[in-house]
Amino acid sequence: MSAASQLQAAWLRRGGLAWALLPFSWLYRAILLIRAGCFQLGLMRSVRLPVPVVVVGNLVAGGAGKTPTTLALVQLFRDRGFTPGIVSRGYGRQTDTMVLLSRDTPVSEAGDEPLLLHLRSRAPVGVGADRVAAGLALLQANPAVDVLISDDGLQHRRLARDAQVIVFDERGAGNGWLLPAGPLREPVPAGVPPRSMVLYNASSPSTALRGHLAKRRLSGLATLSDWWLGHAARPEAFAELHGKTVLAAAGLARPQRFFEMLRAQGLAIDELSLPDHHDFAALPWSPDTADVIVTEKDAVKLRPEAMGATRVWVATLDFELSPAFASELMQWLPATDRP
Repeated sequence: MSAASQLQAAWLRRGGLAWALLPFSWLYRAILLIRAGCFQLGLMRSVRLPVPVVVVGNLVAGGAGKTPTTLALVQLFRDRGFTPGIVSRGYGRQTDTMVLLSRDTPVSEAGDEPLLLHLRSRAPVGVGADRVAAGLALLQANPAVDVLISDDGLQHRRLARDAQVIVFDERGAGNGWLLPAGPLREPVPAGVPPRSMVLYNASSPSTALRGHLAKRRLSGLATLSDWWLGHAARPEAFAELHGKTVLAAAGLARPQRFFEMLRAQGLAIDELSLPDHHDFAALPWSPDTADVIVTEKDAVKLRPEAMGATRVWVATLDFELSPAFASELMQWLPATDRP
């Protein structure tokens, strides 16, 4: 197991490694308390943007489903007449400058997840460590935008929000300890915070917090070239690969769930687990590999013309939000801003 995998395994229980790291968690908690005190005393201030803001984030480190949640919210707002935009920090990118994304923005400047959000949703995306500045720049460049979704901004308190969606997967709160002894970025509250909603990317709730279940599904496969052209994935493409053994590659924090979903589609796969945010500077499979299936997060770092004879497929993941979730979320938005 890699060091990252060992740490994530330790976060699920209170074993030797977790206990050894516990003193560092106390230091992390002290930093959280100092920062919260700065906001309470007015030494640090939240800034409200001129349009409603909905923040998507999680309390646990690692992928819990923020990206598909953000995509589902974009569609939810569009169905209700809004014109949404997205702001994100752009984790893993190689520059600190604020960027408004286009299809041609290099992933090194955009970050893999923000570029995926832009390509899939066609919504304007602003990326920057200061989400307030990114949001203001996005609104200036796109006056029609009337609601902003902040991807992975739960702990970015400088950006004021009208509502926030806290995403959990089947891990729940893990061993219940703060980083680095546990997976928590901040303590799990005793109840759902005001103007907050909990969304479970799991078959059942994984904490005691009241929340909604998201229905996740692989909606289909698209060839890498079709995916870059914006063509929809085809559900019937899974059947085209039945009877073959294909390579499934995933640069995710927790790739096993992706592999299980492919097998649930009747596919025979060989697993290739890659580090989270893998850069694909070199292809991690041999040139004579016939078929490879990748995630959308990885597809943004692969160009069709560089795949040689290998046929690369992109599996698209979608979340379905319940009507109860949509109704609860809409009540937090200012009534005057509803189309």
